Amino acid sequence: MRKLLGFILTPIFYFCFALSLIIFHPIQWLCLKLGGYNAHKKSVDILNGLLVACNYTLFNRTHFIDNKNIPTGKPIVFVANHQSTFDIPPLIYFLRRFHGKFISKLELMTAHIPSISFNLKYGGAANIDRKDPKQSIAEILKLANNMKQNNWSAFIFPEGTRTKTGKMKAFSVGGIATLLKKNPEALVVPIVINGSYKMVQWGAFPLRPFTSMSWEVLDPIDTSGLNVEEIVKKAEDLIRAKVIEEKP
Repeated sequence: MRKLLGFILTPIFYFCFALSLIIFHPIQWLCLKLGGYNAHKKSVDILNGLLVACNYTLFNRTHFIDNKNIPTGKPIVFVANHQSTFDIPPLIYFLRRFHGKFISKLELMTAHIPSISFNLKYGGAANIDRKDPKQSIAEILKLANNMKQNNWSAFIFPEGTRTKTGKMKAFSVGGIATLLKKNPEALVVPIVINGSYKMVQWGAFPLRPFTSMSWEVLDPIDTSGLNVEEIVKKAEDLIRAKVIEEKP
């Protein structure tokens, strides 16, 4: 019955999702041209709020557990497990006060996806070519410098790929080391994502309705005396302890 409802509701979800992207593409352009970074960012925040709201067309629950104890005005590296493409809009919207940027594949920036490609190009993301290590390092260094100069933050998925079962993969140090080398004072904050993999358990179509998903922002890690590998391992352990691994 749930899958049957998925066939009925998924086209409504995708229609709302795509319509939001199409409408906000020219809005982003206007905001960037007329109001610069701050206006553009506000348009992106509103867009991602709408993308989160699209979950309601599937009767899916997006439960975001924020952490108001985390200070603004300083670089933060948010480290999260990765369960689906739909992990991203809640992070952008609910943590918008931190000016978080993503490390993304270059192909997404050049794919001409309405709103998404435009934001990746002009919003401050690090768009890396995985076949070109030098370009990738240069992009991450550019993001690290922007974090330092503008007090931006970064969202990192150290697993590298999305899980299909909810079971976490091992974290890699990767870009986190570069970001922390340039921003040694940055806070490292773990985020636990649960349940979003179930939304795509049948693939892109149909999506799974009546699914409960949660995002929980944990306290910053005490990095005193720890090297990067130990920091990443500590983040992995804290997240793994709270990830619910169960059958869909």
